[in-house]
Amino acid sequence: MKQIAFLLLLALVASCTQPQKPAESENTLPYPPPEFNGKIGTTFEDSEEDYPQPFKAPEGAPNVIVVLLDDVGFGQPEVTGGPIPTPAMDKLASNGITYTRFHTTGICSPTRAALLTGRNHHQSGFGTISELSTGYPGYNSIWGKDVASIAEILKQNGYSTAAWGKWHNTPDWETNPIGPFEQWPTGLGFEYFYGFQGGETNQYYPQLFKNTTPVEPEITPEEGYHLTEDLTEDAIAWMSQQKSINPDKPYFMYFATGAAHAPLHAPKEWIDKFKGQFDEGWDAMREHTLARQKEMGIVPENTELTARPDAIPAWETLSADEKKLYARQMEVFAGFLSHTDYWTGKLIESARSLPGGENTMVIYVIGDNGSSAEGTLTGTLNNMMTQNGFPDNVERQLTEMEDLGGPEHENHFAVPWAWAGCAPFQWMKRVPSHFGGTRNGLIISWPASIKAKGEKRTQFHHVIDITPTILEAAHIEMPTSVNGVEQTPLAGVPMNYSFDNAAANDTRTVQYFETGGHRAIYKDGWVAASFHGIPWALTGSYGFKDNKWELYNIDEDFSEANDLAEQYPEKLEELKAAFDEEAKKYNVYPLDDRFAERASNPNRPSVTKGKTAFSYMAGTERIPEGSAPPAYARTHTISAKINYSKGDEGVIIANGGTSAGYSLYIKENKLIYYYNFFHMNHYQVASSSLPEGELDIQMKYTQESTEYGGGGSAQLYVNGQKVGEGVIDKVVPARYSATETMDIGKDLGSPVSTDYRAPFAYTGEIEYVKFKLD
Repeated sequence: MKQIAFLLLLALVASCTQPQKPAESENTLPYPPPEFNGKIGTTFEDSEEDYPQPFKAPEGAPNVIVVLLDDVGFGQPEVTGGPIPTPAMDKLASNGITYTRFHTTGICSPTRAALLTGRNHHQSGFGTISELSTGYPGYNSIWGKDVASIAEILKQNGYSTAAWGKWHNTPDWETNPIGPFEQWPTGLGFEYFYGFQGGETNQYYPQLFKNTTPVEPEITPEEGYHLTEDLTEDAIAWMSQQKSINPDKPYFMYFATGAAHAPLHAPKEWIDKFKGQFDEGWDAMREHTLARQKEMGIVPENTELTARPDAIPAWETLSADEKKLYARQMEVFAGFLSHTDYWTGKLIESARSLPGGENTMVIYVIGDNGSSAEGTLTGTLNNMMTQNGFPDNVERQLTEMEDLGGPEHENHFAVPWAWAGCAPFQWMKRVPSHFGGTRNGLIISWPASIKAKGEKRTQFHHVIDITPTILEAAHIEMPTSVNGVEQTPLAGVPMNYSFDNAAANDTRTVQYFETGGHRAIYKDGWVAASFHGIPWALTGSYGFKDNKWELYNIDEDFSEANDLAEQYPEKLEELKAAFDEEAKKYNVYPLDDRFAERASNPNRPSVTKGKTAFSYMAGTERIPEGSAPPAYARTHTISAKINYSKGDEGVIIANGGTSAGYSLYIKENKLIYYYNFFHMNHYQVASSSLPEGELDIQMKYTQESTEYGGGGSAQLYVNGQKVGEGVIDKVVPARYSATETMDIGKDLGSPVSTDYRAPFAYTGEIEYVKFKLD
């Protein structure tokens, strides 16, 4: 009887209505609800059920994992000829295909928007990062509903969807814990998110979100915490649960590490593996890289090594101390990248071991742009310091050299390592005019479908081609409408035609490039390029009058080593006209080459815009800098009402972290205001002993200098009486960090002060904290 009942149940389930995909002319999401094909009588006895069933993905649709690394140049990982061992990438490539002419946009957020939408970055509002957004359609960093993400499309076609790691595609003014959340991952098609907002984060003290809820790491750096390991273990756990609960349902995983973006953080044992391996310097590294690339078939035999820019010194001109420091900087980066390779390898191994492992397509994009020059010509102990316009120096870094890569610093390497890491090309990240900024390795492995093993592909492709490639692999058509909004057509083209045909003709014949005023266009084997200034100069404008353009035939000149502009002026004009046509088509205009100046755009939406008074309740936390009182280099008062008993201690308010920031806290019966100027200058103003009871406390800061980065003085008051004062002669002018936040009653993330360990929560009662800006 049990068997008969079970068979009857199966028959009933089989008879239930499956949603039907509409005709192509009606290809809209969500799909319309199915018609009821049961029978409704007076009672259940003369009725027949017809239960609507969840929509199922097409038969045989693969699991999809997109891995995206950050700030990795074409000439850094071993898999594309670089000096840094990447055995996990090598293994993946040996079981799939490697594309040697694949391109990104030249900078992070634009690449991510292009990858996830299949449209050009300006079409998605991401002509630049959100922190530099301007009020034009191509640059406002507002992800339009007319450019639905691949996650949204797959979710509504029967996929589980999840994202890990760096997002950096939510407007800067919407990254706070109260939203709105429409442009967070969970508002754009991902059912689960575990990662961080912003362009970078401290790998030891990351400011994480689980979906839209702030969460803190469960262990400390001293206990072995590192973000890449945490993300990997969480992703493996999610993947295992998904395949345990519904093994027949495919998943889409977007795994975007914070590595190898600055700060360059890696366990010391990984860094020490590379001791002495970069003592020959960056010039020799480029030469060795090109030789390996030729031997591996990554580049043609006639590829030339492009010349060193005049702004970059030759290794042989450096002092012994400079060589010592710079070699260590590169050892740290190598440890970071190799550590990342190991952990992403564990993720892929786990995916292959689960049900459907062979039918899992892994798309591994080795960098969202070229290697980063944001550490300036000397490198730095503090990446946020250089982004605020303050260079570091060799002498200071030498004293901390052995601690590079640890939680004490937000370190980054010198510009020439970024240049060498993009060999054999010119330039690096933030220079999309040349392939050093946009050429990244790509590996695709899909054992159930791609039969090629360990082969190279030389078709010219772009990151906008990833979304249509996934859709074709899953046998899903691009919808014309999603959630009631007509969709902008895809700009990308599928790459699937090349999977098993190395000789197939390219299907991408035209592609423009632009960020920060740098421009280029590829058309039928030719590239026209207009370089727009060294990428480590973060202030000023070069203007757009009489810009020089270069011309390259990349079918014959792989590395763009030979400028043919004077030889073929008509061809150059043809390509310049083609760029103008694409720019008008895809919202590229108006061009803007400013950087730091755009960070304080007064027209950008903000919850603090126009306000000079702010009040916060106890327990308010994780307020991003874009939503916190803009007290930079400005006279202001912080006041709080607290209940104090002798022995109470902890943070009243803190903003920022190890990189820079301020903290007002009580310790050892004293009120202390602590100002961290890029972990280089530390200022502490302390009170006399505090009385018990209800206290009205104030910190009054007066801005006295008119110089960039110049400071002033601070006074402490308790119940109206001055109890302490001191000079703070240097203050942060623009930004404390990329992801650190302001918190009331604690200091989350990395600690602002060296005087305590985070979070150093206040043990007494806080009624409120208020700001008054002059």
